[in-house]
Amino acid sequence: EVQLVESGGGSVQAGGSLTLSCAASGPTSCALDISWYRQVPGNEREFVSRVDSAGTITYADSVKGRFTISRDSGSRTVSLRMNSLKPDDTGKYYCRAVQLYDGTCIPIPGYYYWGQGTQVTVSS
Repeated sequence: EVQLVESGGGSVQAGGSLTLSCAASGPTSCALDISWYRQVPGNEREFVSRVDSAGTITYADSVKGRFTISRDSGSRTVSLRMNSLKPDDTGKYYCRAVQLYDGTCIPIPGYYYWGQGTQVTVSS
């Protein structure tokens, strides 16, 4: 089973920057389809950004131009560089990977692995 571990969260002032990392481990050498989500208590998890297995990147409108998602050359870690942070960016950030059929790089639609999350707090 693939495991995801997020790191890099912290507390910053508005306008500051942070870089989050999502490290994948487990029995796969495939380029995973990985997304970042964030959640504030009482709210649903909100999509932030995604890099799919082909390298196609998407962003939520709220973070376009400020956040940059990237995958390392070994495809095991996905980073989220967050610039010009705003208080509205506060939340717990989770990475999510699409599950794959055993022994293949074929995704299982609707089935995901989730990390434990890393907290980001932006003060005004």
